[in-house]
Amino acid sequence: MKKKDFFEAIALMEKEKGIPANYLAEKIANAIVVSVKKDYNGKDCVFCNIDCEKQKFEVYVRKAVVEEIEDPATELLLEAARAYNKNAVVGDFVEIKLETMDFGRIAAQTAKHVIRQGIKDAERDKTYAEFQSKNQELVSAKVLRINPKTGSVTVEIGNSEAMLPKTEMIPDEILDEGDNIKVFIVDVRESEKGPRAMISRTHPGLVRRMFELEVPEIFDGTIEIKAISREAGSRTKIAVYSKDENVDAVGSCIGQRGARISKILEELYPEKIDIIKYSEDPVDFIKEALSPAKVLSVELDTEGQKVCKATVPDGQLSLAIGNKGQNVRLAARLTGWKIDIRPESGFYGE
Repeated sequence: MKKKDFFEAIALMEKEKGIPANYLAEKIANAIVVSVKKDYNGKDCVFCNIDCEKQKFEVYVRKAVVEEIEDPATELLLEAARAYNKNAVVGDFVEIKLETMDFGRIAAQTAKHVIRQGIKDAERDKTYAEFQSKNQELVSAKVLRINPKTGSVTVEIGNSEAMLPKTEMIPDEILDEGDNIKVFIVDVRESEKGPRAMISRTHPGLVRRMFELEVPEIFDGTIEIKAISREAGSRTKIAVYSKDENVDAVGSCIGQRGARISKILEELYPEKIDIIKYSEDPVDFIKEALSPAKVLSVELDTEGQKVCKATVPDGQLSLAIGNKGQNVRLAARLTGWKIDIRPESGFYGE
């Protein structure tokens, strides 16, 4: 390959793959050094300099000038050295420029292989950096493929792909190829097949980021999300708080005529969201967390076990407990307290 063609190929790779030319050049230079070193007994005497701006491509061997050669790979007699530097003296180092044809067939093949690997490594590093920059963030993804056996979905995030497992999908959710969805990047990990983004639509972080997008007061810190408990596809409870007494934290999250929360509900349909006013007083917080049920009283365990008894009107016992215990279960997760629901009459025969 001619030098001009080489740099044009790097420029094209930068344009198509988004890999910086200098980064790619560094990878290729390292690959060439690894390959050519094999012709010099693996000694660290081979150097490669690739400058994309100046279109400079040099490979050279650096040898020590000696009176008597002990290692031909790294040493050169004075007479031979002066063919490269007429002022060379014993103890100096001379640099012997190599042409591509001097690499040898085996070295050239090895270089080609290692360069390919260098490009793959560059792509992996770029993908990892791209995923890592979005770690713990909400991102838009496009559905590319659906595995008919496992139900998992392959999505496109930017220029990379990620797999959304069936277990991280909202229950009973039906997705089609070409759909645009929101996913939460839970973590980024390295694997044998390259960087992997662990994504989810069931993680509480997805709801948190949605509220940050739709509610400016949360984004700027005026309102703080204190806790979230979620059963994806069914119900979420979110506790919000503001130090500013003039700010209605719950109302701000709902928006005028429900404008803010409606966008979130539309994305998560049919999931319902209860927005709870957070309180540092555990009694008040637990009462709020059990809404929409009305709580008459909350008795905290005096032994510090974070266990409490909540008393509700007889007619609201089922509402407080929720379908299959969901309401009290979510309230317990939200507050961090184990909650025992008691009817006002003390009888459970409702």
